[in-house]
Amino acid sequence: MKYILAIAIVLSCFSCISIKADVTTETTHKSESNELAEAGIRLVMEAQEIAWNNHDLEGFMQGYWKSDSLKFYGSSGLTYGWDQTLANYKKGYPTKAESGTLKFVINDISKIEGDNYWVMGEYHLKREVGDANGVFMIIFKKIQGEWKIIADMSC
Repeated sequence: MKYILAIAIVLSCFSCISIKADVTTETTHKSESNELAEAGIRLVMEAQEIAWNNHDLEGFMQGYWKSDSLKFYGSSGLTYGWDQTLANYKKGYPTKAESGTLKFVINDISKIEGDNYWVMGEYHLKREVGDANGVFMIIFKKIQGEWKIIADMSC
């Protein structure tokens, strides 16, 4: 009986060690995946800042999903579609004086599920016509190997 009990204890110890190794490996893999996603998302937002600061609204929009299903929720309500979102930006920021210089402050990037992440942060516009600041929550999705904004709520 003592022999069977000793074997059971030894086997339990080995199975716990094996489980712990699997969990550690999986956590490390997930962490690396999240770090890569976050880096990719930050690159998109940095490119958007550069485009905006050159008053290149079409370049700025390259960070968005070019689809009629894109959703933008701002002070004018809900807008559907890439083309309409671009048209709204052109109407609201017709010159460099209105668009000014953009700076994003990213406060949080969190995985939702799969290749979907939300980003919460602030935007700061320094402009000749008066500064504008606000907050945003955007949702990124990896589409055909590229990170794209599929939904944006800015206010």
